[in-house]
Amino acid sequence: MSDLGQARAHALKEVALLFLRLGFTAFGGPAAHVALMEDEVVRRRRWLSRDEFLDLLGATNLIPGPNSTELAIHLGHRRGGWAGLLVAGVCFILPAMLLTLGAAWAYVRWGALPSMEGVLYGVKPVIIAVVLQALWGLGRSAVKTRVLAVVALAAVLANGLGLHELLVLLGAGALMVLWRGGQRGAARDGAPKGLGGRLVGGPLVPLGLAAGATSAVPFSLGGLFLFFVKVGSVLYGSGYVLLAFLRTDLVERWGWLGEAQLLDAVAVGQVTPGPVFTTATFIGYVLGGVPGAVVATVGIFLPAFFFVAVSGPLVPRLRRSWVAGAVLDGVNVASLALMARVTWELGRAALVDAVTVGLALVSALLLLRYRINSVWLILGGAAVGLLRLSW
Repeated sequence: MSDLGQARAHALKEVALLFLRLGFTAFGGPAAHVALMEDEVVRRRRWLSRDEFLDLLGATNLIPGPNSTELAIHLGHRRGGWAGLLVAGVCFILPAMLLTLGAAWAYVRWGALPSMEGVLYGVKPVIIAVVLQALWGLGRSAVKTRVLAVVALAAVLANGLGLHELLVLLGAGALMVLWRGGQRGAARDGAPKGLGGRLVGGPLVPLGLAAGATSAVPFSLGGLFLFFVKVGSVLYGSGYVLLAFLRTDLVERWGWLGEAQLLDAVAVGQVTPGPVFTTATFIGYVLGGVPGAVVATVGIFLPAFFFVAVSGPLVPRLRRSWVAGAVLDGVNVASLALMARVTWELGRAALVDAVTVGLALVSALLLLRYRINSVWLILGGAAVGLLRLSW
């Protein structure tokens, strides 16, 4: 094998091992996943700079689908090319799929979910510390001016008032374009020229299928696959948005699932590590066994690979356009603002007593002072949670 071939094989092996490990240990939802990836690929491995990471994060927020999975796919592409794109996505999704499949099997057999209470009790405070560390590092790179700080604050307030996440992101990008345009107009006469107007609103605009009305149909694997392709193609927002989307068709329109089954499916997606969208795996198994689980999982994640493949190569080019660069700057700080608000909500739910507060503080100290790998902290938090449950 040539030196170039060996280098590519080594890069793919690195990508596979990293995202397999994250797939088994990345508890806490998208904000936590982003923090863990930043720790691994920016701080520890230095695969790319913090600014490059922020641009990829901003790009994932402008396309539909599971953001943290799309970020993993982006990072795999940067490290290992087109093969890395596939390897990273599959390795990040597969552990969560297998864990969810196991939970679905137990659910169908015994009619109840395996308890994760003790593990989550100890892991959640650790995740809060990991996310805060990432927010601090990314925020120092993203909030480069007072104007960006104001945009970030406005994004927090707008989302807190109930404005949809996508509107917050696009609004932040538009504000930065207006600001930069005014600055350029003051600096010289004439309208700005170049690639900017053509690049913004290109492949980063949602390319998914329209979520139109669907007539009632009997259950089939083909219908299940097409339904989850549609969900993966058009869905923005949190797991709660996913719940509403699934309920409309699967429960109300088609009657394939009951209310309790749907809630249990979303709960499994929330408490297992890795992508929340593995809720589809659970639903697919309940409806159609292992073939249903595979079909549903492939369907909901397939659009993410397509969107990243289309938009990923354009992200570096966007920085060469002042308009697109302004949009990315605005979207980046708004993304961190949304991440901070989610972290606040997670913190209120996770820090419930002296033990959990102590876990968060100790984890933050070990991360910031001694740069302990976050995986060991997560495993330690899980052990503390299990011990606490047995007291």
